[in-house]
Amino acid sequence: MNGQQQAYDRGTNIFSPDGRLYQVEYAREAVRRGSVSVGVRGHDGVVLAASKRVRSPLLESEGIEKLHKIDDHLGVASAGHVADARRLVDFGRRRAQTDRLRYDQPMAVEPFTKAVTDHVQEYTQQGGARPFGAALLVGGVDTNAEGELRPRLFETDPSGTPYEWQATAIGANDDVVREYLETNYDPDPSVDAGVELVLSALAEARDEPLSPEEVDVAIIDPTYRELGVDARRETLESLDLLADGAS
Repeated sequence: MNGQQQAYDRGTNIFSPDGRLYQVEYAREAVRRGSVSVGVRGHDGVVLAASKRVRSPLLESEGIEKLHKIDDHLGVASAGHVADARRLVDFGRRRAQTDRLRYDQPMAVEPFTKAVTDHVQEYTQQGGARPFGAALLVGGVDTNAEGELRPRLFETDPSGTPYEWQATAIGANDDVVREYLETNYDPDPSVDAGVELVLSALAEARDEPLSPEEVDVAIIDPTYRELGVDARRETLESLDLLADGAS
């Protein structure tokens, strides 16, 4: 029985007798071991935030990229293997620009997310390949038929399944962060309230206060922009979440 179990473990695209793909489950575990990222959808935009692991004081924190601009109206936050996430980001950027050039309009958030998850799903059924050990939070703003802005927030799973959320988290201690969001999420918050919520949620997953160098925050309202270190420090200080001596 152990030999059979190991065979299913090694097979990247072989179902076990109970219908499981072990390599996809291992990819999900890789996501859970990554530093946490949080997304919150508000009535006027989407807020993405990510915690960064600065392993050494000699490491440039700005070189750790967890938030990525895809298009003017689209951004993603990642958790899991950084190299896998970057490959998905590169694929997403190419796909978004291809659609913009082909149709002369920005790609909507849901079709973009499904294009990424279709790409991810292919790697769960190809021989000689493994699933991506990364998950993404995709945030963006669409325009509906009446010309009104519509913020959207999606999660991509290593199995290739998309989920739409009002607020969620991926990565280490995501269950703790999600529980905090469920308790404190105010339906349709403003972007400013969303920034405070994501930072408070990130602090909930840690045993120590945050420093502005250990967290990144991006806002899409409707264009993508990232908060600078001074703005992050000011918000953390106002929430009494700033680590002592944080510069």
